[in-house]
Amino acid sequence: MSPGAGAGVLSAPADGTAGAAGAVGAVGASGTAGARVAAGAVVVADATVRTDDGARLVVTVHAPAGGARERTVVLAHGWAAGRTVWEGAARVLAAGGHRVVSFDQRGHGSSTPGGEPIGVERLGRDLEAVIERLVPAGEAVVVAGHSGGGFAALSLAARWFAADPRAAGGRLHALVLAASAAHGQDTPASEVRMMGSALFGRALGVPWLGRRLLAQTLGPKVALGAQEANRRLFAATDRGVRAACFASTRGMDLRAALAAVTVPAVVIAGEADKVVDPKDGRALAGALAHGRFESLPAAGHMLPLEAPHRLAAVIAELAGR
Repeated sequence: MSPGAGAGVLSAPADGTAGAAGAVGAVGASGTAGARVAAGAVVVADATVRTDDGARLVVTVHAPAGGARERTVVLAHGWAAGRTVWEGAARVLAAGGHRVVSFDQRGHGSSTPGGEPIGVERLGRDLEAVIERLVPAGEAVVVAGHSGGGFAALSLAARWFAADPRAAGGRLHALVLAASAAHGQDTPASEVRMMGSALFGRALGVPWLGRRLLAQTLGPKVALGAQEANRRLFAATDRGVRAACFASTRGMDLRAALAAVTVPAVVIAGEADKVVDPKDGRALAGALAHGRFESLPAAGHMLPLEAPHRLAAVIAELAGR
């Protein structure tokens, strides 16, 4: 799939990591030069991808120190989170031989908002820019999206397969959609207002109160560390970005277009998810040509924090097909 409207320019990172662009390029070739080495012989390197509307998307690449033996995986996070939410799954996948690319969505973490308004189709083009710049040409990638990251992945897949099914199948190997859906995400106006509220933002900044306010996004038995990671990511997201994201899915219905997406896909939902109804996840699996639905008992919405090893296992399984 050749670069389209979302294709970007690889450059030095917005958050000042020295030599990162070169490190990421080297990771693609050998997995070593200019990067930092983490435990388990996993090399970690950062860079940015510039989109066609000027957003700078900050990227982290995890790769085996000896070079990737398996297919590249791209991970897209959900609203009011960040690329670090995938850290657990990324390290497991990299230790297993995969090159793993995660990035901050526009306006999240260290990424800038760009010139265009936030929308599902725009975020799909951002994902495309990351793939085209950081996944070797000719390699079919596995894309995993959590919640809103899943919406972006579905938008991109639907557009690619509508334009050129053969080329799309040569670039996209499989999809994993965690706590995501293709329809039914009409966020009430009151919730959008709350997401943009300065008072809500201040409350999120108080650790005990923020964790309590976000308790419904997690399952009933989540470790304190995961609760706090969730709160910090949510609190760090600009309130205007939060509101725009939650408003962006009103009227979204990608189901009809997904019948043409012929790659293997797994939809994973937590049985205790109170943000995206698991029945919408089941409907998504049914809309995909080769979709499979999996339910995780006692898990809530934040599956990258709650079940990173299970997500990594499903991604690795699809990558190996």
